Amino acid sequence: MRGIVSWCIRTLAGARAQSAEGARLAGLLGGVLAAAGADAAELPEDRADTMFHLYDGGGVTALGPAVLIRKSLFDRFSLSGSYYVDMVSNASIDVVTTASPYHETRKEAGLGLDYVYHDSSISLSGTHSKEPDYSADSASLDVSQDVFGGMTTVSVGYTRGWDTVGKYGSSLAAPANHWQYRLGVTQVLTRRWLMSLNLESVSDDGYLQSPYRVARVFGAAVPERDPSTRTGRAALLRVAGDIGSRGAVRVQYRYFWDTWGIGAHTAELGYSRHWGDRWLVDGYVRYYRQDHALFYSDNFTRQMTYMSRNRQLSTFWDAGPGLKASYSAGRIASRFDIKVTTAYQWMRFQYRDFSDIRTGKPYSFDANVAEIFVSATY
Repeated sequence: MRGIVSWCIRTLAGARAQSAEGARLAGLLGGVLAAAGADAAELPEDRADTMFHLYDGGGVTALGPAVLIRKSLFDRFSLSGSYYVDMVSNASIDVVTTASPYHETRKEAGLGLDYVYHDSSISLSGTHSKEPDYSADSASLDVSQDVFGGMTTVSVGYTRGWDTVGKYGSSLAAPANHWQYRLGVTQVLTRRWLMSLNLESVSDDGYLQSPYRVARVFGAAVPERDPSTRTGRAALLRVAGDIGSRGAVRVQYRYFWDTWGIGAHTAELGYSRHWGDRWLVDGYVRYYRQDHALFYSDNFTRQMTYMSRNRQLSTFWDAGPGLKASYSAGRIASRFDIKVTTAYQWMRFQYRDFSDIRTGKPYSFDANVAEIFVSATY
């Protein structure tokens, strides 16, 4: 469940600074690609964001605040700091069938530094998160370069992660290491259309299972056993364009596959439009589907080297619409440009080969994700 909550919340994390590609997509609404033909890379705006997020679904409620502050230095550097809190109340299907509901708080702090030189930008960042039985640290480096007069942007990135997995009431402190490599190309097709292709490779090593989860063999509970290594790859293709009347559309497709036998497809269709001088509304529909891992089963019929009943490794799909609205409140004290954004997403999760052992039926649930944040640029 830790993965579901994190993903659902961060898909709406508007308080994060926009990437160069995101800035270009936003420029489509004006009918002109703002970044195209720029003489040099630009630093992110000085800004301060305050956000409150909420996830509610499948017996899990996660909520809390987040803040981000960014300030430029010497016209070449931009320093940022963030703090993020999840207060989790967990009574998910995994918990209520094998343990007792619980409450915990996860806190994450991050620092970032951006540097620009002519048509290049370099970003360094690091994060540290802590919860009672899990800690995670990561460091990232991203480099982007505009070529062909700003019509093409090439970016590469690397992230290294160090996690420590624990368990209540035990001395378990098992390491889990992560390596992520990124390569992306964004191409201006016309004054109104933009296309991007992003490739990603992630390798994991160490304790990759949950110390609380169990598998079933002929209905009897046995400890879960996952492989200690995993490599996954993903490709994301996105096309966005200005369709007139102050509106823009985007279509994207992502394919993921890994050494555990999982193949996953994600498709999203979105539409954005300016209403008046102050409102920007964005609506979208997202669909996700995946196949189960090689060592997953709802109820094994024999002992295996690796066995898991983790529903995130099962065959399932999720889908749902989302809506985001931003209101530009204008300047305050002749210095701060205020923007208020609200976002909501509803999702339906349907599992094909993971059952609720209390009823014997395939498990399903609905989830709601919401956020509101206030941004001030200065």
